[in-house]
Amino acid sequence: MVDQPTRKKRRLQNYVKAETMVQIALSIPSGIFVGWLIGAWLNRHFHREWIVPVGVFAGAIGGLVQMITLAARYMKDDR
Repeated sequence: MVDQPTRKKRRLQNYVKAETMVQIALSIPSGIFVGWLIGAWLNRHFHREWIVPVGVFAGAIGGLVQMITLAARYMKDDR
């Protein structure tokens, strides 16, 4: 029989894994959204149309880097 502290620890580890998966799933969309917001703000100030797509692209790249970092950390801890 598994004692109570081990059971609680295992349950907590499952919550941490689920939270990591949510972070991985939201990293690219949130990066794109933040890039779009910053690009739209810069576009209003400098009146250049190309800033928004560059902001979206930079946000997507930032989200991808964050996703890879989180996934690598998750795979390292899951051994």
